[in-house]
Amino acid sequence: MMKVLRRFNRNIRDAFKSVIRNFSLSIASISCITITLIVVSTSIIMSFNVDNFTNSIKKDVTVVVYLDGSVDEEKRNTIEEEIKKTNNIASMEFKSKEKTAEEFKDESEVIGSFLETLGENENPLLDSYMIKVKDIDTIKKTVDKIKKIDGVDAVNYGENIVEQLIVVFDVISKISVGTVIALVLVTAFLISNTIKLTISSRKTEIEIMRLVGASNSSIRIPFVIEGLFLGLLGSVIPIIATIYGYNSLYTFFGGKLFNSSLAKLIKPSPFVYTTSGILILIGIMVGMIGSYRAVRKYLKI
Repeated sequence: MMKVLRRFNRNIRDAFKSVIRNFSLSIASISCITITLIVVSTSIIMSFNVDNFTNSIKKDVTVVVYLDGSVDEEKRNTIEEEIKKTNNIASMEFKSKEKTAEEFKDESEVIGSFLETLGENENPLLDSYMIKVKDIDTIKKTVDKIKKIDGVDAVNYGENIVEQLIVVFDVISKISVGTVIALVLVTAFLISNTIKLTISSRKTEIEIMRLVGASNSSIRIPFVIEGLFLGLLGSVIPIIATIYGYNSLYTFFGGKLFNSSLAKLIKPSPFVYTTSGILILIGIMVGMIGSYRAVRKYLKI
């Protein structure tokens, strides 16, 4: 056990010394990792927030079901049961025409003045149900079923605008996810090749180690640990930029873009720390894999 620990400590020491000894090449690798991880971080933040916007819109969509003016309380209860049978209802709230009239009075003086001129029995508005659905993707089918219920006068949910917004945000979300995946792959390629150049410049060092009888594993492990160090060091600046940058962005916009409740930004905590963990993982894994693949080339007999 002690022998394994001593060997492990020696490998870490050798890897650290190698980073210092080949400082200029190490800086090149670290810089490449830093730049690409900053781009990856930006893409992750955009992707998750766009997905959050989409979910906010989906949750905020309200289906307004207007009842026929002749519907009494008994008929209304029947309609309510029929609506619930569509199996896509998350919540339902009844709104009387009197309550709707009061809301109109608060929102518009013109409409309020008009409604006040009418008698109590002359209210032209309709009783309605405010409905939230479970699955926004099947909202049209749900609405079509509700329209067929006897006693329902009309159903409205701003279908054209809602459907267009959902399609647009879904496309943006897919593009963002695709961009993140593409950037991770490009990052892996760039970092791997940069580290390969670093290892290639030490071809002679590897050949000498082989000539003195060093095993493949004893040669490879310090280089892999060196790749881990490079990945770890390269992720420091992107992590700092992610934590402080996103917190500043969130504070500047007050937690939402365009002052809209539908465009709320994801709260910084724990989002920035999860993103930072992803950046560290990418940096370390790519650094280690890049070093492993590079040194393997010179260990082939």
